[in-house]
Amino acid sequence: MTGMRTALRALATAAAAAALLAGAVVSPAPAQARPEPTAPREFVALRSVDPTIIQEMRYTTAHTFLGERVDGYRQPVCILTRPAARALHLAQRRLLRQGYSLKVYDCYRPQRAVDHFVRWAEDLEEQSMKGEFYPRVGKDRLFQDGYIAERSGHSRGSTVDLTLVRLPALPTRPYRPGERLTPCFAPRGERFPDNSVDMGTGYDCFDTLSHTDDPRIQGTQRANRQFLKRTLAEVGFVNLPEEWWHFTHRPELFPDTYFDFPVALGSVAGH
Repeated sequence: MTGMRTALRALATAAAAAALLAGAVVSPAPAQARPEPTAPREFVALRSVDPTIIQEMRYTTAHTFLGERVDGYRQPVCILTRPAARALHLAQRRLLRQGYSLKVYDCYRPQRAVDHFVRWAEDLEEQSMKGEFYPRVGKDRLFQDGYIAERSGHSRGSTVDLTLVRLPALPTRPYRPGERLTPCFAPRGERFPDNSVDMGTGYDCFDTLSHTDDPRIQGTQRANRQFLKRTLAEVGFVNLPEEWWHFTHRPELFPDTYFDFPVALGSVAGH
């Protein structure tokens, strides 16, 4: 009888141990944060290729057509494919000899930022920055008129938004949220100050006056646009006719890939 009791106790102990083990196996492991994607080796920080190019990365600030910082822009750094960055370096060398510098507003743009643009455009009630960036365009027409799309060439890494600055130049003053808005196509002395040369409109101006060859843009403004376009064409960039500031380096390394790694130095660490 004692042997029977001993055997039963052993079985009970074994069963309890098995139950504990089963519980350990079934219980889910603590959730791990998914690592952020990083850029392929072909991407670099522009500053590592040419530190003289001025960077005013607008989408890390509230001075955007959304009125807030854009998703995915962690740090104010320009990231591009290496061929595009090297081409900008060549253009910059030529411009410096003439007393000018390039200034970039936006470079690689993650898909999550484009998704942010789309969500904003679908919210017809949110129009806090209309007075500056799209005063003559109904927000319900932004998709139809081509100002907003679900994909952007910027996400492929070889497209850049930029302008020219006459040297020496003081930095552009910071935007103060809530300040009075002036149309982006107003005379230079009235619209938001920018240390660049006068291109006839501000950056990201949703208006046909932003078309590079709009016939209403004449004189010095037209000459400045053509100077920028000609200089970048010489190093392989093609202008988007609807936006004087928008250029794509050809051939693109990733013509069919839309990346989503964040805009941060960590995305190109070691490249």
